[in-house]
Amino acid sequence: MSADIINLRQVRKRKARRDRQEHAAENRTRFGRTKAEREVESARSDKALRDIEGHRREKPRDPAAPNGGTPDSDASDDTAS
Repeated sequence: MSADIINLRQVRKRKARRDRQEHAAENRTRFGRTKAEREVESARSDKALRDIEGHRREKPRDPAAPNGGTPDSDASDDTAS
């Protein structure tokens, strides 16, 4: 009649691993979204941005353009005098 020898280090590691897995499972249910859900959300966001940009009356100003990129400024107007 001998008792089984138990390695306490292995028992502690098993318990820690189990605790980490439980914590990860809780986080997945709380914060996680599937890849498909993330892709759908990204596609919807991109489409909404394209739709909004498509309804602009004027194009956005380009700060690198001469005269601040105003839509009515042309270089040909300066030489037409």
